[in-house]
Amino acid sequence: MGNTVPGKPHEQVDSVAIRFAGDSGDGMQLVGSQFTSTTALAGNDLSTFPDFPAEIRAPAGSLAGVSGYQINFSSNPVFTAGDVPDVLIAMNPAALNRNLKDLKEGGILLVNSEAFNQKNLERAGYKENPLDSNIVSGYRLFKVDITAQTLAAVREFGLDHRAATRCRNFYALGIVYWLYSRNMDSTVAWIQRKFSDKTLSDANLAALKAGYNYGETTEMFDHAYEVRKADISPGKYRNISGNEGLAIGLMAASELSGLNLFLGSYPITPASDVLHMLSNMKHMGVRTLQAEDEIAAICACIGASYSGALAATTTSGPGMALKAEGIGLAVMLELPMVVINVQRAGPSTGMPTKTEQADLLQAMFGRNGECPLPVIAARTPGDCFHAAIEAARIALTYMTPVILLTDGYVANGAEPWPVPDISKLPPIPVKFRTETEGFKPYLRDENLARPWAIPGTPGLEHRVGGIEKENLTGNISYDGPNHEAMCHLRAEKVARVANSLPPTVVEGAQEGDLLVLGWGSTYGSISGGIHAVQSRGHKIGHVQLQHINPLPNDLEAIMKRFQRVMVPEMNMGQLSMILRNRYPGQPIHSHTKIQGTPFREGEIALAITKIMEAN
Repeated sequence: MGNTVPGKPHEQVDSVAIRFAGDSGDGMQLVGSQFTSTTALAGNDLSTFPDFPAEIRAPAGSLAGVSGYQINFSSNPVFTAGDVPDVLIAMNPAALNRNLKDLKEGGILLVNSEAFNQKNLERAGYKENPLDSNIVSGYRLFKVDITAQTLAAVREFGLDHRAATRCRNFYALGIVYWLYSRNMDSTVAWIQRKFSDKTLSDANLAALKAGYNYGETTEMFDHAYEVRKADISPGKYRNISGNEGLAIGLMAASELSGLNLFLGSYPITPASDVLHMLSNMKHMGVRTLQAEDEIAAICACIGASYSGALAATTTSGPGMALKAEGIGLAVMLELPMVVINVQRAGPSTGMPTKTEQADLLQAMFGRNGECPLPVIAARTPGDCFHAAIEAARIALTYMTPVILLTDGYVANGAEPWPVPDISKLPPIPVKFRTETEGFKPYLRDENLARPWAIPGTPGLEHRVGGIEKENLTGNISYDGPNHEAMCHLRAEKVARVANSLPPTVVEGAQEGDLLVLGWGSTYGSISGGIHAVQSRGHKIGHVQLQHINPLPNDLEAIMKRFQRVMVPEMNMGQLSMILRNRYPGQPIHSHTKIQGTPFREGEIALAITKIMEAN
């Protein structure tokens, strides 16, 4: 099937946002990821937002069990997964109830009509069928009995009813492939690889093709749509999620430093995929440990780092709380380590599958005593690769743990990523101490980094532990002035990281009315929001911080070039608090959101407009 629609006209459109929604067992994440891969191969720019239910086994058809996957693809640059979907595929009433409010007015609503039975309607909180009411009057409604059509398409394969019904997600995908002129070849190949049972493979392929043919032959659709290729720089691309970017970035850092990679982690949503991916990379020299708890994971990383490995651990906010003492021990020992926090909504268990940026102050100050360490953040799925390398560079250069912050939106989202040539990436120099003459465990270099003397090196035996160290010798010390001196040395070492940072990039206006200052996953929403208001003549600049501790040396000067500074973040103003403390004379407009969902571009545009109109 090619990117043309024989027999029916097709309409050119610049961009489309599609949301697949259904029960957690309906395979919405699967078909969403397949549509994403196909769209990437078609040459469109894209961004995705998977939305998982928190309930592990929510009752089928219930509101708590709704799973969604949104993709925004375009022939123009894409900043986010889209403010509102143009198309909603609702596999049952609960999916409709959860998502209809977001559908664009006049948008396409494709529903599995068979699922709108009395039982499912009651579970979704409907007293009457919404498909027969004014609730859907503002949309282009297409009612398709996807279940019945799927059962007819796979009847020849002799599957039981449950197995046959499970093929309906591919039937729905086939319809959407036709509707947006997508080529199915990559999905066909994926199905053939995925299912070792040929009967299941053939049945899913039959459902996919039947859905495509239904779109082509039914009178329900009078035309299809086409989104042309985006103007993307030539090169080798792959579709990448944030967690995949972290895993590949850690492996690249291992290659660039010449060190073996060790990951010690305890599974936790939404960070577990990094452990899953790296556990399959033993042939690349990667060693992973699925620890019994978060404390064991961080302690294993300390041991790996002490023995000379590039050590990393992954977790989310609750796990960071449990790792706090171990991170403090690594700070005291001054050992390199990458601690990745894929943030989720809290406190406590919070909303484990929803995104948030509320762990920044935890990363900065969430340990006992004076315990500073570098903190950086990744802005996009592809940037996770580079952020992982940067975290490793800082850790190995300055002999310190480094916290790398991402969040659920970045971790699970996906985008086309230009695959870099690792031979062109700068190496990360590492030198183990081998000379015995003049060796002292806490004798520092120009970066205030102590020597890395790994166990088994003759003559370099030294004491480690959590009790304060005497300067230079590393002996246990309870001396007050020594403790104060060591605290200042450890803080100064972190502060010197700023001297190695490149000039801060300012997008848009270099000076003027407003600087929008963000960090982490707000990058796309801020970029899109600024783009939406740039025609109004305002001089608006944009800085997206990667390094939060220490802050870049040139940040204050940049902020002073603008009349106002706005800081959007998915918390209650944590970066704003840090900036106000660091730069007390600079007015900071905090714009926050803590709803478990990322900012919309329109929300940022509206906030910018209000600030500009108020002055």
